[in-house]
Amino acid sequence: MAKDETGQDMQSPQDARLSSLDERLDRAKQDEAKRSGRDADHSQRLIRSVGSRILSDLVGLPFGGGLIGWLIDRAAGTTPWFMLGGLFLGFGLAVRNVMRIANQGPKRPEGS
Repeated sequence: MAKDETGQDMQSPQDARLSSLDERLDRAKQDEAKRSGRDADHSQRLIRSVGSRILSDLVGLPFGGGLIGWLIDRAAGTTPWFMLGGLFLGFGLAVRNVMRIANQGPKRPEGS
C-alpha cells in the first residue's frame, strides 16, 4: 500500500467497506450468541444427561442381570445358565430402554 508523508498506511475505500462488513458480522455473531446462548447450554446439559443415562443402562443392566444370575447359579448349582439368562435379559432391557430414549424426541427448555 502507499504511504503518506506521516508514515501511516492509507486505507483504500474497499478496505473501509470490508472492515465495516467485519464489524457488522461480529455484532451479528455476538447477538446470535446472546440469543441462543442459554439454549446451547441447555442442549449440552440435555445431551450429557441422556448420554449418561444410556451408558448406565448399557453397562448396568447386563452387569446386574449377570450378577443376580451368578448368585442364583451358585445357590442352585446350575452354573452358567442363570448367569447367561440374566446377561441376555439385561442386554434386552438395555436395548429397550435405549430405544425408548431415542423415540422420545428432544425436550423443550423450560420457559420457552
